[in-house]
Amino acid sequence: MDPSPSPAPPTPPKRSLAGGLLLFLLFALVLAAAGWYGWRHWQQEQARIESLALQQRQALDARIDALRATQQAQAQRLQQAEATNRVLRDELLGIGQRAALLEDSVSKLADPDRRGAQSLRLDEIELLLGIGQQRLRLGDDLDGARRALALAAPLVDGIDDPAYLNLRQTLAQEQAAMEALGADPRVRAQALLDALMAGLRAAPAATAGSTRPEPWYQRLLARVIRVQPTAGAGLQQRPDREAALAALQVEATLARAAIERRDGSALAAALARIDDGLQRLLAGSAGLAGKRRIVAELRALPLRADSPLSGTTLQQLRALRGQ
Repeated sequence: MDPSPSPAPPTPPKRSLAGGLLLFLLFALVLAAAGWYGWRHWQQEQARIESLALQQRQALDARIDALRATQQAQAQRLQQAEATNRVLRDELLGIGQRAALLEDSVSKLADPDRRGAQSLRLDEIELLLGIGQQRLRLGDDLDGARRALALAAPLVDGIDDPAYLNLRQTLAQEQAAMEALGADPRVRAQALLDALMAGLRAAPAATAGSTRPEPWYQRLLARVIRVQPTAGAGLQQRPDREAALAALQVEATLARAAIERRDGSALAAALARIDDGLQRLLAGSAGLAGKRRIVAELRALPLRADSPLSGTTLQQLRALRGQ
């Protein structure tokens, strides 16, 4: 039996060009969709990262602001602490100074020369002598200084310590020097000024020779012409005399103020103007020479009285007490 011939294998169907193009388009669409999805996912991821970075940056800024506020608070606390330390240091220095003063006071109280009644008496003597010295230096008050020395004298006499024996002699010498100064120059100057201004409102003085009888020819010529010297006649008209008197009163007031201030230059200027006014007001008068002598005495009178021994007792007392 002859073998039958085997059938030929089927040939695969040929793909068409349209099918391949369709597959390529599908593949391209899938690839584009995957790319678009990946790009969207990448954008979302970048937005998430940027949002996270923004949150971190905001949190960092908030922390920095908090640190700045904390730093400012610490700086204020440091300033307050520094001010407190300065106050405490000043208080500590004050306490140290007070402690030194207390120690000095205790050491002085422990000194046998400053114990009990003698210490109080020496303090009182020093106070009186200091008051007298200040009255003399600041106010030129001679009477006040003399009274202070007089009050201190019995206290000095009551001290039995031999170390203060020389103090009595010094005080007696200072008292004698103060008494030798006499009255306050201001009192003398005011009295002289009052004497100078006294009697200026009297009637104008008659010219020299007016009391003698005139010859007959002068009486005859006086009816026709009258001759009167002007150099030594003074001010005869009442308005002129009143004006000159008012000016002299003003100058006298200025002179009194200069005397109270003990201003020698201002007093000399006022006296010069008063002297000129007196020569005009009292020209030809017999009292002009006396007034000018008073003016000269006022010019020569010192307004300040000073003693070379002033304050010696106080200096010696402080030297003895070791001050």
